[in-house]
Amino acid sequence: MDKVFDSTAFAARDALAAWAEVTRTTVMPTTFRLVDVEVFSGWFKAMPLGPVQLSGMAYSSFCSHRTPKLIRVSDPETLQIALVRSGPHVIEQNRRRAPGRPGELLVFDSSRPFDSYADGEALLIQFPRELLPLRADHLAPLIASPLPGDKGLGRLLADFLVRLAEDGADYTPQDTARLGAVGLDLATAFLAHHTDRERDVPPSCRQRALYLRITSFVQYRLGDPTLAASDIAAAHHISVRSLHRLFQQHGTSIRTWIRGQRLERCRRDLADPLKRHVPIQAVAARWGFPRPADFTRAFRAHYGTTPSDYRNRTHRCGGTEPGTPGQDEPGTPGQGPGAQSQGAGGGDGRSCSSRA
Repeated sequence: MDKVFDSTAFAARDALAAWAEVTRTTVMPTTFRLVDVEVFSGWFKAMPLGPVQLSGMAYSSFCSHRTPKLIRVSDPETLQIALVRSGPHVIEQNRRRAPGRPGELLVFDSSRPFDSYADGEALLIQFPRELLPLRADHLAPLIASPLPGDKGLGRLLADFLVRLAEDGADYTPQDTARLGAVGLDLATAFLAHHTDRERDVPPSCRQRALYLRITSFVQYRLGDPTLAASDIAAAHHISVRSLHRLFQQHGTSIRTWIRGQRLERCRRDLADPLKRHVPIQAVAARWGFPRPADFTRAFRAHYGTTPSDYRNRTHRCGGTEPGTPGQDEPGTPGQGPGAQSQGAGGGDGRSCSSRA
């Protein structure tokens, strides 16, 4: 993501006004008031993904207000889903008050007035409401309601946002459009699940979200050598035939995809200087290869060299070799947790209501 604001670049007296201007143009117009601090500090990063945008931000404590007047002046007509990463966050909208803890997801709407309190860090995905196949009255109960980001579709969406925010890759316009579509599919599936309106989601969107759910499910179980297609299918309430068909649509098979992911995890560990002391057979066993001979054959077939030769050559070069095949495809959630866990968050009883 590109950093578009850093408070250290401004005089102390100008930092909050500069923040307000950046958020006005990248998110929506709001007013801000500092709480318990005299000088604002923070940063803002943005990644346009076609009609979708991902933003990352950190800030010292403030209250923000979006009034009916501001909505009349400028309304992008977007829906926002915020992933709280640290610190307390509270939003009041639609006659509902939601304290958000780290790891939770908060939904809010640019076309409705709101008051919020925030101190910490968050990720924000926003997109035009017209792109959602869900009606506004069906979404209304989710506005300003904290939703879990540590399980099911919430974890999948949170993992996607975190990984995309932390990935330093330079994406082509085609990449960003594709990643925006993935993010929108995940957000749609997440919202439809919590409104019990999955039937309103187009079949193509459901299929893409299912594929991402399955790949995320497998990522967390790569170390289980007994993981079978039947287990994966049963966990997602589909037939084994449907599972194979789904992966064929992505130009691979479930078996090939799993083997490639396991080999890639092994390659990363072999290239990691901190794991140089770990025996190769232990690395293999950790990622689902219990038989060393099978692992060596698979690694040589995939990378054109043996695991020991790859490790020795990589460490002689001082790091991971560039351009190694088998990397995760863009948009496939990784293994890391969906959000940081520090901070108490949301339970401090603060209210920033300007309409009390």
